Amino acid sequence: MSTDGGLLLAAAVLLPFVGMLLGMLLGGRRVQRLAFVVMPLGLAIAAAIADAWLREVGPVVYLLGGWSPPLGIALRADGPAVAMLLAVAVVVCGIGLFARADFGTPRGTVESRGAFTYWLLLLAVWGSLNLVFVSGDLFTLYVALELLTFAGVPLVCLAGSGETLRAALRYLLFALFGSVLYLLGAVLLYGGYGTLDIPLLAGKVAAEPIAWTALTLMTVGLLAKTALFPLHIWLPPAHGGAPAAASAVLSALVIKGSWFLVLRLWLDVMPGVASMAAAQLLAGMGAAAIVVGSVVALRQQRLKLLVAYSTVAQIGYLFLLFPMAFDAAGEMAMREVAQAAGLLQAIAHATAKAGMFMAAGLVYAALGHDRIDELAGAARALPVTMLAFVVGGVALMGVVPSGAYLAKKLLLDSADQSGQWWWTLVLQGGAVFTAGYVVLVLVRVLRRPAAPLAEVAPVSMLSQLAALGLALASLLLSLAAALGPLPSSLLSNPLSPKELGTTLAVLLGGVLLAAGLARRPMLAGGESATRRLTVGLGLAFERGDYIVRRWPSAMLALLLIAAAFGALLVRA
Repeated sequence: MSTDGGLLLAAAVLLPFVGMLLGMLLGGRRVQRLAFVVMPLGLAIAAAIADAWLREVGPVVYLLGGWSPPLGIALRADGPAVAMLLAVAVVVCGIGLFARADFGTPRGTVESRGAFTYWLLLLAVWGSLNLVFVSGDLFTLYVALELLTFAGVPLVCLAGSGETLRAALRYLLFALFGSVLYLLGAVLLYGGYGTLDIPLLAGKVAAEPIAWTALTLMTVGLLAKTALFPLHIWLPPAHGGAPAAASAVLSALVIKGSWFLVLRLWLDVMPGVASMAAAQLLAGMGAAAIVVGSVVALRQQRLKLLVAYSTVAQIGYLFLLFPMAFDAAGEMAMREVAQAAGLLQAIAHATAKAGMFMAAGLVYAALGHDRIDELAGAARALPVTMLAFVVGGVALMGVVPSGAYLAKKLLLDSADQSGQWWWTLVLQGGAVFTAGYVVLVLVRVLRRPAAPLAEVAPVSMLSQLAALGLALASLLLSLAAALGPLPSSLLSNPLSPKELGTTLAVLLGGVLLAAGLARRPMLAGGESATRRLTVGLGLAFERGDYIVRRWPSAMLALLLIAAAFGALLVRA
């Protein structure tokens, strides 16, 4: 039966879509005004759902039409769903404030098609994500994911250039391959167990061929939508070529929908089917994403492409949680801690990455370019913008008191308890890679320009503060998390010798990586033998990334990953 506050779940989904439909009817500059009415209302509804969840013993539930599953469809919001509903609402509001400068329509100006489309798509993405988080069955989740894809693809090509149109088409086609695989898996589950409702299915599913096949197909399809390496064929051109306000939505929000569904499948629907070996493969792909994405990010010449490739790397962190859900005996006994760590990492990434993309867009708007090697003097010309970029990067490094720090600490504790020491190396080393591209940009923007900067176009202070606010939210996330169900003992004093030593070691490692892998030397002087070796290594990574992102390679990788997952699940 429906619980108190259950109707709020339907409101959270319907409000953005109703706003979108009204916007289509009203048209023009009224769409933006309508969006700014919907956004605070949506945030208030998310907060009310969180309050209802805290008051309920179990999840908040709403039965559509009053019919219980399997005859009817239920909307459910448990802890992970509530956390994501709140986080997405905050990020959407921050992005909306930023987008006023790029897609606003002040009085006396001509209405643009791009502005009209952007606000409609922003609301559509928000409604689709809310449906992903509260859906109680796998078919409704499929519908939500498709809505999310068809809202996200047009955001890529808002600029209207041929390059962005090609990127959008590549995104659409590869995402549709993922959709087909997911739907095939859902059909198998329905045929085998007679239901797609998540709690009912979790009680029936068993480790047998039909479940192994379904989990393999659905997981690989969702990995293609999430762009986990080496299935990231569409992400760099899509995120790097879209307008900054659209890139922030794509990187911070859209990819979280398919990732959240992988979380649901592995930890809630089929925990008895998932195996330790398959989880190791999933995290291994995440580790490869961290290394390749970070190295190629350090080789980029444009700031937005650097942030896009850092997204490839940060997606990898979201998949390190899966082996941590297993104990030393190979049983999924630690899934609650692993799930909490993954959610913290996802929220920290959403807030920080939105701020970084917004900052990169402001740099381009002010200077007319975002070439990293020509950003000398940008810190003096755009202090708030560059502070937002650096704070977002530092938050992703996992320093105290960022959300990424708390996520990393939870995963490190899990790795220690389960004896998976190798993931400790990945978690600690990944922070060094993140520090590398933060240091690279910081060194460039703090340099004194050889000649005074050309005319710097004014940029909206509201946009700058929105970017800084989201970056600070990521940096201070663990303070808010400590007030909730997580113990405050997880937090450490950032000025303690241990934390200071760790932070300094990470920064020093980042300096060495940036000095060795950057396209142009950070310091004046001749090229040493070590520098030539590291540059050659960076070029090899770039070439490998180019090969992996070609269509034949991506499709072959899709098939090989599916075969590997199937084999590892069967062997368990």
